[in-house]
Amino acid sequence: MSVDPLLHVDPCADLPSRDLPSRAPGHFEVLAHEGDARAGRLWTAHGPVHTPCFMPVGTYGAVKGLLREDLRSVGSQTILANAYHLTHRPGHERVRELGGLHTMMDYDGPILTDSGGFQVFSLRGLQKIDDDGVDYRTHFDGSKHRMTPESVLQVQANLGSDICMILDHCPPGDATPSQMRAAMDRTTRWAQRAATARHEILTPGQLCFGIVQGGTDSQLRGEHVQAMQGLDFDGFALGGLSVGEPVPRMHATMAEVAPTLPPHKPRYVMGIGTPWDLWKAVSCGVDMFDCVIPSRHARNGQLFTWEGRFNIKGARFRDDGAPLDHRCPCATCQRFSRAYLRHLHDSGDPLYVRLSTLHNIAFFHQFVGAMRRGLVQGNFAEVSKALFGVISDHYLPAETPHKA
Repeated sequence: MSVDPLLHVDPCADLPSRDLPSRAPGHFEVLAHEGDARAGRLWTAHGPVHTPCFMPVGTYGAVKGLLREDLRSVGSQTILANAYHLTHRPGHERVRELGGLHTMMDYDGPILTDSGGFQVFSLRGLQKIDDDGVDYRTHFDGSKHRMTPESVLQVQANLGSDICMILDHCPPGDATPSQMRAAMDRTTRWAQRAATARHEILTPGQLCFGIVQGGTDSQLRGEHVQAMQGLDFDGFALGGLSVGEPVPRMHATMAEVAPTLPPHKPRYVMGIGTPWDLWKAVSCGVDMFDCVIPSRHARNGQLFTWEGRFNIKGARFRDDGAPLDHRCPCATCQRFSRAYLRHLHDSGDPLYVRLSTLHNIAFFHQFVGAMRRGLVQGNFAEVSKALFGVISDHYLPAETPHKA
């Protein structure tokens, strides 16, 4: 299937100037919508974020191999950094002493930090949970630490991020119904503490998002939305997805829950990032999402194009002088061939990581940008259909029925 001309666009083309008249951090406006899908604008202390928006992941305060100029050139508006990792390397107090994340990494756009709770709850056998917080040993050196709703806000205050996530209890995908409810109830209690403490701990202009739990149980999710929506948060996230549940069930949960979140605040689904996931999330009214897929897959030789995912290690690319994707305006595709990328990968040259990561992030921004532009221009249904054609041809699991 040929790529629809609607999708062939510079990912920066529809982003207005960053010099828009300023609004107070936390101001969110819906600019256009079609069905549940919507385009909007969230203001932060470091400028606006135009939604729907994909956020590249910079775990340790860097999207591997890329400078801020690289990120800006492919349409990145905001990035995600990991509070758990930064707490221990180089240390959140050290980051504060160095002027905060923005100064340390020379990045002048918005930064979202997660609480670090997901990483701690992934340390099965290395953590102990109680109603006040979590005791854990790091996977770095086994040292003991404690995490509470207040302490994760203090970490993020030290990091200086624009959007801070609360501590939530994220149960595994195989949790029992009673374990799921217990985690949800604990998340509510922690959220109440965070909503009270945020104004004392966070600095002026730092936003704070709540997190809705409940697994794939519609009743639990509905209960938790009701419990959370009255708390003093600037946005709401769906946590506990993409943790092992079947993808169709995860998508169904997004479709059931996302439209019920407060309509006047941004909606964020944490940790999703296949083209199919992003298409579904936007269709459900989700505004923001993040995932390590573009950068991690790039390092492993997996490159996303409008013709499907390429494994650059394949022998067929050894003598291929064509650009990776002739539709893509990124510097990788404009300057270098598939054969050169294969050579760099085979040689273990660090330039491969930079060029491949740049391209994969560019593709994700093109993909999401097409939907954002379609919403603003009033042809979202047509764009969505064209995108699903690409997904059906190239990005659905083989056993998945080809239907929207």
